[in-house]
Amino acid sequence: MNELQRQELAFLIDKYSEPDVASRTVIPELSVLKSESRRIKSSVVYVPSLCVIVQGKKEVMLENELYSYSPSEYLAVSVELPVVGQVTEASREKPYLGLTVTIDPLVINEMLMHAPEGGSTSRGLFVGRTDEGMADCILRLVRLLETPGDAGFMSPLILKELYYRLLKSPHGANLAQIAVAGSSMQRIAKVIKVLKTDFSKNMRIEEMAEIANMSQSSFHHHFKEVTAMSPLQFQKRLRLTEARRIMLSESADAASTAFRVGYESPSQFSREYSRMFGAPPVSDIANLRRGISMAETAR
Repeated sequence: MNELQRQELAFLIDKYSEPDVASRTVIPELSVLKSESRRIKSSVVYVPSLCVIVQGKKEVMLENELYSYSPSEYLAVSVELPVVGQVTEASREKPYLGLTVTIDPLVINEMLMHAPEGGSTSRGLFVGRTDEGMADCILRLVRLLETPGDAGFMSPLILKELYYRLLKSPHGANLAQIAVAGSSMQRIAKVIKVLKTDFSKNMRIEEMAEIANMSQSSFHHHFKEVTAMSPLQFQKRLRLTEARRIMLSESADAASTAFRVGYESPSQFSREYSRMFGAPPVSDIANLRRGISMAETAR
């Protein structure tokens, strides 16, 4: 990404975003984000997407793996993954500016002829360089916000070009695996989708392996290669991330939330929640609300 591309993208993202929220746009696949301060760590479940930083810096933690990226770099996610993210460089004078483009595996499937051959089970998340060709494609997509009447026709064409450029990048083989029928990554993605459908259901490894059409040992190996976690660790992180969202957005109490995400014992829920987030549910949610309130006051 050259400086002129970065400056124009920064101007447009700043124009079409609200502080400290992921702002949706007239293009359903595109959202933009502006943050004027270092944000508190947030636990989210990423969907297949391309995340690009135009100004500032950000860190994403996948289990025990830290991924840092900055301007002219992107983070791509090929399967749904629970992560902890944090903006690490931002100020009112020079806010963090970024964008996210969701990736449609069905469209990727139509373009597999352009993907590199080969590719094996790999992490469902990686960081790459935003070259000028990819940056030009992203810039043309964001420019459509200025002419929304053109977006409905033009955005699918530009998105397809963007996917093409991702497939031709050094990480193209990794991304392509999500669309290859019968690939290990596609099978793992199928299991993840089932786990997200019903958080309260206790699913055994045998059931997950059966859904993936793999032996238990093979399923465990490939699942960890893609997600950096064992299947049970992944399920626990999904549940606790969802529990945090429920308590924060719906003001639900810890006990009822525990049952909603599949815990039979509120005390066990509280212990595991504390280990993951560093504080019991009530304290953690209070701290999150305090941090959000302080950020809003500082605007």
